[in-house]
Amino acid sequence: MTTATTITAEQLLLLPDKHVRRELVRGELREMAPAGDEHGQVGMRAGRRLGQHVETNDLGAVFLAGTGFIIARNPDTVRAPDVAFVRREVIEETGVLPGFRPGAPDLAIEVISPGDSYTEVKEMVMEWVDAGCRMVVTVDPRRRIVTVYRSRHDIEILTEEDTLFGGDVVEGWELPLSVLFS
Repeated sequence: MTTATTITAEQLLLLPDKHVRRELVRGELREMAPAGDEHGQVGMRAGRRLGQHVETNDLGAVFLAGTGFIIARNPDTVRAPDVAFVRREVIEETGVLPGFRPGAPDLAIEVISPGDSYTEVKEMVMEWVDAGCRMVVTVDPRRRIVTVYRSRHDIEILTEEDTLFGGDVVEGWELPLSVLFS
């Protein structure tokens, strides 16, 4: 659902919860259905593995689905990936914030749900990349592929036989995709 009224990130933060997931795209409020079973399990597998690695190596912070990141202003865009990572240096600089985190995370992971259109997913990925996200990972459980975007032109497609590497974004992190799709 999209609203016709333009609102700000600050107004979004103050909206009553109503147990509805929301994002703000160029000032327009978008409500999203809750994640389904497969979406939730796949996202949790990725998040759990990422979180364990980040915590063990003191690399920064991992954020759960629903955490908003302000990636554009005037009009505002607040996106909430299924899993996000922000490096330690940024967390130390800003501390823990009561509202949405300004700027893009270093890593955003998006699990594609059956109701998501590939056009909308691509739009969202490009917004993350344009906002400075160093690595965007889309997980497509239906097709059992993962697409890694490091820029608009550096794109890699992986299958369940491959391993996702964090590279210089999440140093030392590896995720065998067979585990993700198990």
